[in-house]
Amino acid sequence: MTTTEQPTIAPAESAPARQTAAERRALPNMMDIAQAAAERYGVCKRPIPMRAFDPDTGESTYVGGACKSTRASDCPSCAAKARALRFTQCREGWHLPEEPVRQRNTPSEYQRELLTARADMLAGYKDAREKGDEEAADGFREVIADLDRELKASGLSGRIKGIDALPKPRRTRSTRRRQDIPNLPRKKIEKTTLGREFAGKHRPSMFLTVTMDSYGPCHRDGAIDKHGKVVGDGSAACPETYDYRRAARDAMFFPKLFDRFIQNWRRATGRDVQYFAAVEPQRRGAPHAHIAVRGTDPHALINQIIAATYHNQWWPNFDHEQYTDDRMPVWVSEAGTFVDPDHGYILPTFDDAMALIDADENAEPAHVIRWGVQSDRKDIGDTDPDGEQGPVRPGKAKGVLGGDDANKLIGYLTKYLTKSIAEVLEPPNDRTRRHYDRLHAEMQRTPCSEKCGVWLRYGIVPRGASAKTQPGRCKGKAHRRDTLGLRGRRVLVSRYWSNKTLPDHKADRIEFVRQLLAAVGIAKAERSKNWVVRLTEPGDPDVPPREHLIMGEITRRSAWEKEYLEARLLLAKPTGPKPVSDLLTAT
Repeated sequence: MTTTEQPTIAPAESAPARQTAAERRALPNMMDIAQAAAERYGVCKRPIPMRAFDPDTGESTYVGGACKSTRASDCPSCAAKARALRFTQCREGWHLPEEPVRQRNTPSEYQRELLTARADMLAGYKDAREKGDEEAADGFREVIADLDRELKASGLSGRIKGIDALPKPRRTRSTRRRQDIPNLPRKKIEKTTLGREFAGKHRPSMFLTVTMDSYGPCHRDGAIDKHGKVVGDGSAACPETYDYRRAARDAMFFPKLFDRFIQNWRRATGRDVQYFAAVEPQRRGAPHAHIAVRGTDPHALINQIIAATYHNQWWPNFDHEQYTDDRMPVWVSEAGTFVDPDHGYILPTFDDAMALIDADENAEPAHVIRWGVQSDRKDIGDTDPDGEQGPVRPGKAKGVLGGDDANKLIGYLTKYLTKSIAEVLEPPNDRTRRHYDRLHAEMQRTPCSEKCGVWLRYGIVPRGASAKTQPGRCKGKAHRRDTLGLRGRRVLVSRYWSNKTLPDHKADRIEFVRQLLAAVGIAKAERSKNWVVRLTEPGDPDVPPREHLIMGEITRRSAWEKEYLEARLLLAKPTGPKPVSDLLTAT
């Protein structure tokens, strides 16, 4: 370089703008980014750290187990997968063309030998107890316990009753129906789950909605749905006359009414009615059920069953509170029970109160629950091999399994399964919020079971009461503000609906993908079936951070999706491999 030349200086880069403390706190961290990516790629955003170990090869690794939440607000991907399984379960069972297989495996010779040995040991145990030889009885008890474990491990369904178990006393009530309830026809229930057949080939099914009775007029305006239409907000038009007590009790005992309804249906129609039901709250807070039923029955019979179904709740009367929040019974350790706070006398137990009801021939049930007069039904036709649709009653919605109408109904059944009761009943205004608060206040004074601490408000000691029992309150789900009495399962499925459990449906989907990949020559590496997957121990220093587990699941999910899409594209080509449907049929 000569003396006249000057060095070239690069232009100075502009310095980044200085961030304020509030802007730095607003930046997402690694966990936020990982969870956002998890939602995008459809993997669990709250993986549970688990350790997988293969005893054959000695290989060990950490994996993220799915949280399996059914709420989209907690984990959208797990909730979507759970809803998809329910959708498949409803679809496969609605128009099942053949009777589900009902069979049990024949007991093995080994199981018969175990049972024979247990019978001999049980006879020796009873003989030792009668003679007062406790040492010999303890020895027999240990041997019987070992035999029970071997029986369970051999493939035994159900529970094995203990050798000292006593039959529970059963209260019997008169089976005479109420005079204000119409009678129902009663037929012998056949072992068939299929409905009526029309023209020798059509077996339509139906969709039914049942609701509770009215407890008082509600406002018809005040809320706007997603379509911009003004609808009722569900709040009571006159809170002073609205029957909140009956509304709370009906919601509390709703599952028992549903069970009685299905029982009456089976008796009246003479077949093993199979159903897929979703229980949801109406905007007023009352529960109702959407039911998909395999087969169809006359409309008049369905209306008769609804009108004749009721449930008597035989409990001690709980109409009048004897104690309030500022004056509750107290626990006395010496007596081992609750006593009156003023006079100190021992309160009667739940069993004592039930004994008084049993002795009174004129006793009335504590509550009677019935369906409302409003119900809705749609008949869904099936499709025969020639593509002709089965008969559908005029004026009702048509639908073909696999068609748009049937899919809409299945989607309607599973619509709110990814939302909690509180999310479904999100109040649109303060008026509705106060309505739910009044209903919840009545729930706080309604016992949910024989062990409920609310019984102490009515001067009755619940079953299993102890010093930890909080008088007048219960921590059960039925008394929570976010459930409003709907503490049970949201989906009710009969035993022979699809003849499969949810894990079975999940395994079917995995097997379908595996065969799809095999059809185009993509073989998944066979892994050992002896992998042991367990929760990580507390304080394990090698557990990877949760964001690392999420990124690992995203990598695996991306690879699976790539292989699946490639297989779909190859099968779509006219000159490609044999269609996977043919392969699945052949297998």
